[in-house]
Amino acid sequence: MVIRTKNGDISSDHDKWEGFDIYDDGDGEAIHNSSLYRGYVRKKGLMMFLALIILFVCIIIAAHNGPLNISSSDIIRYLLTFDNDGMGGVIWNIRMVRIIGAILAGSGLAVAGVVMQCILRNPLASPYTLGISSAAAFGASFAIIFLNAGSSITSTVSISNPYVTTISAFLFSLLATGAILLLTKLTRVSSETMVLAGVAISAMFAAGLSFMQYLATDSQLGNIIMWTFGDLGKATWSWNTLIMAVLLSVTLYFYYKRWDYNAMEAGEETAKGLGVHTERERILGMVLASVLSAVIVSFFGIIAFIGLLGPHIARMIIGSDHRHLIPLSIILGAIILIVADGVGQVILYPSVIPVGIITSMLGGPLFIYLLIRRYGR
Repeated sequence: MVIRTKNGDISSDHDKWEGFDIYDDGDGEAIHNSSLYRGYVRKKGLMMFLALIILFVCIIIAAHNGPLNISSSDIIRYLLTFDNDGMGGVIWNIRMVRIIGAILAGSGLAVAGVVMQCILRNPLASPYTLGISSAAAFGASFAIIFLNAGSSITSTVSISNPYVTTISAFLFSLLATGAILLLTKLTRVSSETMVLAGVAISAMFAAGLSFMQYLATDSQLGNIIMWTFGDLGKATWSWNTLIMAVLLSVTLYFYYKRWDYNAMEAGEETAKGLGVHTERERILGMVLASVLSAVIVSFFGIIAFIGLLGPHIARMIIGSDHRHLIPLSIILGAIILIVADGVGQVILYPSVIPVGIITSMLGGPLFIYLLIRRYGR
């Protein structure tokens, strides 16, 4: 389509710019005047409101998971009154801490996926497919083995120093990010090649992880395996608070740059013509998305494909305008992870399947579909 600005025509495959005469809702429908545009914005707002309602319903349903039967009315009352005694303590300290962890992790991985797909102009980009999750896993394993971040308590295993694990995972995820950015800058590879480079980076860190497991003691090996499963049962309020602080900071920056991301999706030259410092935004976006992903992965383990599922479902619903795409992806990422964790809790009850296994089952077919759709033309 052709978008007309006050200064002339800009050719673009994408859609929304403030002050333009024509807007595209993602379905090829052009909007030519302000009254229709206001209706368009209200429509998108209604979609996000409905998504929030679905999220609230998912929270209530997820709060039922557990051996104690608590009615929906009691759950809502405990949530609204912040009652932390008796059954309220069960809701807040056992069930809600896990649900809030799912909301934060799902939201963070989804918004990281949105930004990576935009700045690399590749719909297959995500923290998992670009090797950032594998790099973080290698860093966490390094901390468990060489920095004594793992411990054994009777018959269980646990991460005794999660902050050391987090820092190590973050540093190694930056290595993967730096490799991707360096490859992009030095070789000018196509966006299609970037995911293949991510697969190669992921394979290298996976090999390193296997070597770490070979060197590990039984206790350390148990910690590594427990960590890499991707389990929301490890969530604590202190962990959730830290993740929320990082998530809010990074997401606010991403949303502040929403117009720049719209410009970058239209193409490098178009973005530069609109005054966007593409190189700077690409580096900052990748680094911040990696920070967010590393913090989440280092606390909860590898949770695959949320960075693909959330953004792609959001695009199908609401289009590619980052004003709407970013918040809807955040909501959908939270919904998907809550549902996946709930399925993991009930499918083999009383045993719990780690959520990372469930998301891999969901995301694998989507990844294959996207590959066929992109390269099978």
